[in-house]
Order: sequence, then C-alpha cells, then structure tokens
Amino acid sequence: MTIAEERTRVAGGPQHGLTADAYRSEDIWQQECRTVLSKNWVFIGFAHQIANPGDTHPFSCAGLPLLSVRGQDGSIQVFHNVCLHRCMTLVDRPRNVGKLIRCPYHAWAYDLEGRLRAAPHFAGTGKQEFDGFDLKEHRLKPVRTHVWQDWIFVNLDGNAPEFKDYAAPLISRLEGIDFGRLEPVGLLDFGEIETNWKLIMENFIEPYHVQFVHSSTTEQPLEDHNTITDGNCIGSAVDLKEETGTAGSLGVSSRYLTLYPNFILGRYFPDQMGVYLNVPAGPGKMRQYRALYTTDGQKLSTEETESLKKLWWDVHKEDHEMVERMYEGCKSPVAAGGGLLSPAWEDSVRAFQDLIERDLASAPAQQ
Repeated sequence: MTIAEERTRVAGGPQHGLTADAYRSEDIWQQECRTVLSKNWVFIGFAHQIANPGDTHPFSCAGLPLLSVRGQDGSIQVFHNVCLHRCMTLVDRPRNVGKLIRCPYHAWAYDLEGRLRAAPHFAGTGKQEFDGFDLKEHRLKPVRTHVWQDWIFVNLDGNAPEFKDYAAPLISRLEGIDFGRLEPVGLLDFGEIETNWKLIMENFIEPYHVQFVHSSTTEQPLEDHNTITDGNCIGSAVDLKEETGTAGSLGVSSRYLTLYPNFILGRYFPDQMGVYLNVPAGPGKMRQYRALYTTDGQKLSTEETESLKKLWWDVHKEDHEMVERMYEGCKSPVAAGGGLLSPAWEDSVRAFQDLIERDLASAPAQQ
C-alpha cells in the first residue's frame, strides 16, 4: 500500500477546505493584513534586483507601501516608503537614487540608512532646524528585514522567531545545494492575476492537478509524487524512475516547497531552481513573478534560457487559468462550506489552511 493509499484508508472521509469567504471577503483580507502578512516572515523581493548601492525597489506588503534599499555598505534594509514631512511615498518605481532618497514634494532627503539629511527651508528661507526640530532625531521607519541567499523577507510586527529558526524545515530540505554557485538566469513578470493569493499557494502545494492541467508541459506521473507537511514548510516531492530533462517539458525529479505564508521554491534536479514572488494585493488580485536559477555552475545558452523561460511561462499560465476560475467559483453558494480535499494528495493544502486559520484567529478585535 502506498503512502497516499494509507492516508486515504485512515482518513475517514475527505476534509473540507477553507470557506468561500476566506478568499472573497474584504474583512478577512484586512484580518490577513493584520496577522498572516504581519506576524510572519513574508517574501518581498529578489536581492539581485537591487545589486548596487543606491538601488531601491518600492513594493506593497499587507497593503502598506514599503521600500527596499541597498546601502553604501552593500546591506539591504526595508523602510516604510513614506516621507516624515507630509507622508508622501518617496520612490514610485525601481531606480538608483544615488546617495540620497529625496522626496519629490519638498525635497526632504534621507541617506541610504534612512537618516534625515535635509529639510530645506523648513524653518524659513535658508533655515531647516529650530528648537524642537533636530534633523539627527529623525529617520525613516525601518522594517525588520532578513536577506536569505537572493531573497528578501520582512516581518512587519517584529515579533516572528529568528529567520533561521522560522525557516529551518525548508532549509533542511535543501541540502546539497551550493548557494555560492546560485545564478539568476531569468525573471518572468506575470503581472496582475485575478485571484486570491492563497489559491496560488494551494495550487503549488498539491500534486493532484499536475497530470491533468500540465499534461502537455510536464512529465511527472502522479504515482511518483508524495506530499510534504513540516511546520512552516509545506509542499510535495516527485522522484521519477525515468527523467527526460527540461527541454520543452518538465521531466525531472523535483521538490515543490513553500515557506509559509507566500514563499515558493521549486528545486529541479540536478541543477535548476525557480523561486516565485507572490504579492497579495486584495481579496481578488495579486501579482506574481518567477526567478529562474542554475545551482551548480550550469551555463545555459541564450536559446536554452529562452526555452526554459517559455516552458515556465506556459506552466504558470495553465495554473493561472485554474486559480482564476476557482476564485470565480467561490461566488457560488456551493463553495460556502469549502470544497472537499483529497486525503491522499491535499493533506498538504489542509496544513497550509490550518496555518491561515490559526493566524486569523489571532486577529485583534477592530476598534
């Protein structure tokens, strides 16, 4: 009896998934912003996109405008993307700001460590400081930041465990990767997707859909899969008896791993990796990016890189159609009580949903 069959035997029937409100309700989205996306380590960007001192990248997390900055010393820090003067967003697009982050409204300027360096004419023509206002006492509000390899995480409330402890179940499953040889080779921008971000996560976590949705783009039989539930790390694995590589379709042993709540990493043996940036933007919209990496010094030709990018574009668009249609289906009263989950293949989905429900239950009461 396989592991999947044993799970089914002892399940006593399928579990229900999250209710439709969990995906469509504005109130629940606001609760997620205050809990799921604030109390955990949330993935927000790729370090290689801000490679040089002065590089900045604005983004949104839990509905808040934030800004990642590469400092003069090479470190990365995230700040609230808000000027202290009139609360205008400071940077509106990825760019290099030089040595100062300058507000376009009244030219208040901050160094790359967030310290206020200039507030021109604030105290009158040619004057900026006065009794009760000292530039040295003011700086951009920082956000707790951790950079792991090429990936930037933030913890908005500042109370999550240390990242190495939080991410330990995931990190332990990446043994054998020489991260010193991790090389980004491409980035896909899928733009806005009309679905709830949790449906994207759940779709990646379960292998049940692969042979149906990806029949033309992957060669990974369902029977070769198993699910993974390990604390904050949830996903699946596939170990193939015969491998066909990644030229034109995906036919290699793989690990599909997530770090709760929104980090996705796909490991494709022996030498490729993909990391997804999923940006929740409301109950029914999100953005998604995918970075492609080689992991063992593999050199890809331009033709091979473009072929790989096309493969993953096609795979993702197949998934996007499914999750947008699931979001539409959540309008129906049939979805009110949640769908039925396979005990063989979607116990991992239920584990993700359990973490969501745990965090939502901790939401502070609205004043």
